[in-house]
Amino acid sequence: MQNVALPIKTRLNLLEETRFEKLPVSVYPNKDVASVQVAKRIAALIRSKQETGEPAVLGLATGATPVGVYEELVRLHREEGLSFRNVVTFNLDEYFPMPPTAPQSYVTFMNENLFDHIDIQRENIHIPDGTLAVEDVAAFCLNYEQQIEEYGGLDLQVLGIGRTGHVGFNEPGSAPNSGTRLVTLDDLTRRDASRDFGGKENVPTKAITMGIGTIFKAREIILMAWSGKKASIIKKAVEGDVSGEVPATYLQLADNVEFVLDEDAAAELTRFDTPWLVKDCVWDELLIKKAVIWLSNELGKPILKLTEEDYNNNGMAQLATERGPAYNINIHIFNKIQHTITGWPGGKPGADDSQRPERALPEKKRTLIFSPHPDDDVISMGGTFIRLIDQGHDVHVAYQTSGNTAVWDDDVLRYMEFAIDFEGSLGKDTRQLQSIYEDMRGFIQQKQPNQTDTQEIRNVKSFIRKSEAIAGARYAGLPDSHIHFQALPFYESGKTSKYPVTDRDIELTIELLQQVKPHQVFVAGDFADPNGTHIVCFNIVTEALRRLQQTEAWVQDCWVWMYRGAWHEFKPYEIEMAVPLSPQEVIRKRNAIFKHQSQKDSPVFPGDDLREFWVRAEHRNRETAQQYDKLGLANYEAMEAFVRWRF
Repeated sequence: MQNVALPIKTRLNLLEETRFEKLPVSVYPNKDVASVQVAKRIAALIRSKQETGEPAVLGLATGATPVGVYEELVRLHREEGLSFRNVVTFNLDEYFPMPPTAPQSYVTFMNENLFDHIDIQRENIHIPDGTLAVEDVAAFCLNYEQQIEEYGGLDLQVLGIGRTGHVGFNEPGSAPNSGTRLVTLDDLTRRDASRDFGGKENVPTKAITMGIGTIFKAREIILMAWSGKKASIIKKAVEGDVSGEVPATYLQLADNVEFVLDEDAAAELTRFDTPWLVKDCVWDELLIKKAVIWLSNELGKPILKLTEEDYNNNGMAQLATERGPAYNINIHIFNKIQHTITGWPGGKPGADDSQRPERALPEKKRTLIFSPHPDDDVISMGGTFIRLIDQGHDVHVAYQTSGNTAVWDDDVLRYMEFAIDFEGSLGKDTRQLQSIYEDMRGFIQQKQPNQTDTQEIRNVKSFIRKSEAIAGARYAGLPDSHIHFQALPFYESGKTSKYPVTDRDIELTIELLQQVKPHQVFVAGDFADPNGTHIVCFNIVTEALRRLQQTEAWVQDCWVWMYRGAWHEFKPYEIEMAVPLSPQEVIRKRNAIFKHQSQKDSPVFPGDDLREFWVRAEHRNRETAQQYDKLGLANYEAMEAFVRWRF
């Protein structure tokens, strides 16, 4: 990051703002913009080397992070004539053992995302060999280093970062002078890769990786990170102490490194998370609320006990001066948080709603809950779901996808055996069912990791999830006529990777919205699910509403509430509606979740949190209630939190 062209005052302000950051960081609005900028820099390097007749030696990374960069490089090749004939590449790593033709191999990844679409000479491509005998790995690694040196070293090394802080596959404990070598993968790294391999048990335990010492020799290093999933590790890498426990912190010692982030990945850096600690702020309502809650938590004091001295000693003197005295700020924020609490998520009839999160009118609302998977409704907002029905609202639930990839194969056989026995007990001919069952059993016995199920198996898995969803919604009090199964086409690939969203997905959603004409819509705002289904489903609903907004008046009176809980929870300052649950309501919610038996004990996609879904949900709901209690508000058993999405 070059600041020398900026005026002295601007540079000083920037230095103060970034004083916690121990290396240069550039932040872009989103990963698409950032990827284009990185690709431009790579293209400029390639062209400058072409002018001098030299090779451009690139160190390349794999994974989701650099995909956008590679897409832009391919576009530059096709549309702007960027040639790669002078480019030599060395990839960071490869799983071991790993055949190059395997779908999970980095050879396959690089071919599909870059090499097959440009004019690079194949002899200039170098990727660690995952097919070597173990006794040959050391010699291969030494030769890999020698080849890099023979080309004069890497001109530019592109990196991602794992959630353990690894770069390449240099896991915690790696030495700063390490070279290319065989390593053992961290359990979290294998869990992150499990989706691609059809389960963690299928992920290789080892990999060949360039070492940190090798990476350090590059003349330029760009580390990229996107999404909130990387925010916490980015904060450690950028602002933490240099430590082998977070290998990316070694990059603080490099003179030629830059971190390129999107806003979500940068969100926990001090200048974005607690900006009052590094600069004067423009104090809008949300920032004041965030700062006061932070101060209360930092000092372990209820909001109404915070003093002028507390503000002055913790970077918030500007706020106290501009908006004070401190006690007035405390009262204001306390009241704002208190007004988020409501036992009437559909609005309280006959009440003054000027300080309530939901409108009083109409007293009986049509409510449509969108659930990406067949259990997200009860896991994330089961208490509110039940409360809305109990309070007489016209509630509908829409299960956006079949969820059929998240059912164990054993369950398929168990349900088929039940169906055969049931048909037989009625005196019916079961030979066709038996034949289908035998085909299923034979397929499952020979099934390879991540292999797509047969259509019959996928159907049974869909039926299992559907029957569980119906049971959960019925338990909540919903009539069958208000339970909708959309089976959106984008999901029905039979794989963890889904089809692209099309207009058909949006049209099906528009049709349901037109049928219900809801006053309230609840959508999943928890985008950390391992398959990315939540964000896709959210975008489908919001796009459908945007289109309807142009032509249908009722949309203007439709409020959209986002829920979380299956994977993460909203931060306290974000919450706009908090629905308290009694101990009895917590039990009712738990029982609704229990109806989803295929997801109990050990779900197919547990993510990082190995607790059962009902345990996660209860803990998060209790933590939200405890947070409100610590701030000095009422002490409830549990709370479900919501944030309003606005057009």
